[in-house]
Amino acid sequence: MGFLKEFIYGVIISISQIVPGISGGSIAMILGIYDKLIHAVNNIVKDFKNQYKILFRVGLGAIVGIILFSNIFKTLLERYPIPLGYMFIGIILGGAPLMFRKATAKKSFSQRSLVYLVIGFVIVLLMSGDYNGYSDAIVSLTPFIFMWLFVGGVVIAIALILPGISGSFMLLILGLYNTVITAITDFNIPILIPIALGGIVGTVLSARLIEMLLNRYPEQTYMIIFGFILGSVFGVFPGFDGINSLIGIALGIIGFIVTSYISKEE
Repeated sequence: MGFLKEFIYGVIISISQIVPGISGGSIAMILGIYDKLIHAVNNIVKDFKNQYKILFRVGLGAIVGIILFSNIFKTLLERYPIPLGYMFIGIILGGAPLMFRKATAKKSFSQRSLVYLVIGFVIVLLMSGDYNGYSDAIVSLTPFIFMWLFVGGVVIAIALILPGISGSFMLLILGLYNTVITAITDFNIPILIPIALGGIVGTVLSARLIEMLLNRYPEQTYMIIFGFILGSVFGVFPGFDGINSLIGIALGIIGFIVTSYISKEE
């Protein structure tokens, strides 16, 4: 996979983290680079020569995506939530066949597989809700706020690693969504430091756990993740609103076609 392709994937993954209800891990899975990223994170120290490239390329794309597009995309979400909601539903569903192929790579679909899928689906569905997490942005540090932002960084990382769990949605629950977005757009270094430290810790711990589960229990893990991703559709669904819904459905079809093509290539 070339530099430009992985760089663009990084941009897409970082943008997805801005959207409450969308998981960066889901997008990485849909794009077909999830397993590679998990493996690279877990083996970067002992196999730096072979693993740093994908992390550097995707990471660079993610940084560029956050710096250039976080504020723009936040504005678009505020102005056009319904069309963009349908677009992301199309993107998620377009990657569903790839997830199903991974989950049933070694075994055919069975009743047991369905149980794991339903478990993942229900977990994400129970986590969906109308949380009023749009509190005022934190712009100065105290020791307590430092630790709280560190926790927020851990949450972002776990959501990035775990498909179907939205980092932005979890930040809404913690009341840190506006703080993180404002710190990124204003490049507030003191606020970003504890978030970054938490992100590093969360990434290392969750990546090790996920790779272990994928190696030992691939069918169960992939099916639960598949359920996570399908369940996340309900967290993104924007409802119906006349012409906006029609535009959204058109965007959703485009998103479905694009991600279906990408996932087949992977």
